[in-house]
Amino acid sequence: MLINGIDLLDVANENSFAVPAFNISDWAMMRGVIEISEELDSPLIVAIHPDELAHVGEDIMPSIVQASRRASVPVAIHFDHGATYEQMLLAVRTGFTSVMLDGSMHPYEDNVALTRQAAGVAHPLGLSVEAELGTIGKTDDEAEAGTDDIIYTDPEVAKDFVAKTGVDSLAVAIGTRHGIYPSHLKPELKLDLLKELKAAVSIPLVLHGGSNNPDDEIAEAVTLGVNKINISSDIKVAYHQKMREVLHDGGVREPNVIQPDCIAALKEIAAHKIRLFAADGKASLYPRLTDLR
Repeated sequence: MLINGIDLLDVANENSFAVPAFNISDWAMMRGVIEISEELDSPLIVAIHPDELAHVGEDIMPSIVQASRRASVPVAIHFDHGATYEQMLLAVRTGFTSVMLDGSMHPYEDNVALTRQAAGVAHPLGLSVEAELGTIGKTDDEAEAGTDDIIYTDPEVAKDFVAKTGVDSLAVAIGTRHGIYPSHLKPELKLDLLKELKAAVSIPLVLHGGSNNPDDEIAEAVTLGVNKINISSDIKVAYHQKMREVLHDGGVREPNVIQPDCIAALKEIAAHKIRLFAADGKASLYPRLTDLR
């Protein structure tokens, strides 16, 4: 069930849950997120950042598309934090069904223009578009694009932005940061602001920087209207920490010996997120749609 992001998120918006968007950067991680989503009957967004795509190479995309088609749950393949029009064209060409053009670091009118341009490319092809308004924080040098200071999303500006761009989903800044929080930095979401944003716009809202935030705040954010939550750092930490443990035995060398425990560790964290987002069992809410590709 390979579908686009808006078909995926509209159901979540109507039924008050959030679809997990798991960032993957190798084939074993891809297998893990598909497997756990099928086991828990959860819709899935496979998210791939431009840096991740550069790492694995474009040639992996036909396999990701095929695995998504064969999945027993609905899957969208999302180009995460694209920065330019040229990257949008790359995403369309390589098989993504959902694209993000993140113009949040640009002046407001430039963000509007870039997002409208992305929609002009994606919508005629039946693909969905995500944008970001305000800025998400950043915890360390390995985190995805972000800033030291969070610029919170203004509800009235969000309303104007959606009207001007025709964007399908909106990533909002309510206090999250990309990456794993250091001990001196306390995650804290502005849930009252989230309520105002949900009242201002009707499209699905997205939470970036969802790793390492307190479960109670994330769960409440879902009840208040967040419909997609990006998880990257949490699953990668679990996956690679287990890999370090396995590789402590210098005698192992075969991937089919090394990777299964790593995939299992990733799946354990992913399962917790799926249940936290109230996405488990929700695949049954989706009609058996014709695959996009």
